[in-house]
Amino acid sequence: MKRSLPAAVVLAAAFMTGQAHAACGKVTISDMNWPSATLMAHVDMLILKHGYGCAAELVPGDTMPTGTSMIEKGEPDIAPELWSNNFTDALRKGVAEKRLRVAGKSLSDGGEEGFWVPKYMVEKDPSLATIDGIKKNAKLFTHPEDPDRSAFVGCPAGWGCQISSGNLFKALKLADHGFELVDPGSAAGLDGSIAKAYERGEPWFGYYWAPTAILGKYEMVKVDFGSGIDKDHFNTCITKTDCADPRPTMYPPSPVDTVTTEDFASKASDAYKYLTRRAFTNNDMNKLLVWIEDNQADGETAAVHFLKSHEAMWTPWVSAGVAAKVKDAVAGM
Repeated sequence: MKRSLPAAVVLAAAFMTGQAHAACGKVTISDMNWPSATLMAHVDMLILKHGYGCAAELVPGDTMPTGTSMIEKGEPDIAPELWSNNFTDALRKGVAEKRLRVAGKSLSDGGEEGFWVPKYMVEKDPSLATIDGIKKNAKLFTHPEDPDRSAFVGCPAGWGCQISSGNLFKALKLADHGFELVDPGSAAGLDGSIAKAYERGEPWFGYYWAPTAILGKYEMVKVDFGSGIDKDHFNTCITKTDCADPRPTMYPPSPVDTVTTEDFASKASDAYKYLTRRAFTNNDMNKLLVWIEDNQADGETAAVHFLKSHEAMWTPWVSAGVAAKVKDAVAGM
């Protein structure tokens, strides 16, 4: 009996570990194509894999395609950073139909969106902090391919903000003042257009959001539309592809949520609880994004750096036992 007891304990532990793996199982996490989202995706993957025994893997994603796929196909299991201003009705419907569950806020103080100009332009002419000033000085913002037109740099195709920025472009009647909506082609294209303008001291006018390393590195001023915030109109029209009569409104503060499928939340309750606690402040995320940019780090490198260097930030999100497993796993990475 004395010899068989340790064996029984080992078998029981193995059985319990197997049960934990089975309870979580395979988990797919949307890795979206901007730095804060890919950081969160890799952090979630490492914590779920090493802390909760999930067979976690990343899949490519983007706001609209990921949200739609989660509702219609039940995959991926997790969207770590969903800017839900651009997905409001579908998200509510998915939750009401028990297809989706909102775990909590990815960014605890929300995200910020708007139309921006470089600070040095406003310092030279304060009127450029207003949409009326932008319209009156439209010729400053020369289109890269047509000197007779002015450029407003919009949101990359496929992003939810492509809809809202396009509708606000119409609402503000920017085309009547010579502006053309320019598709930057990608997140890198959008970032590059700001960096190029700033480093040359040239005019720039377009859409962007925070928290981001770009707005941390390059000081920008959000343009005031003089409209205030009409949250209802923003949600019911500005975010819709079929918005027939868009009216000016500033962007409301953006809820940035972690969303999961109902199936995942139900079958992996412990792992789901971690996601309800995992949130970053804008200030903390801005600092992490600057580190990522300065070190040209990919998502995995950034996540390992975060888990090693910011234990005080992430360990409260998990139990002491889970934290110990994750620390052991990343120690050699």
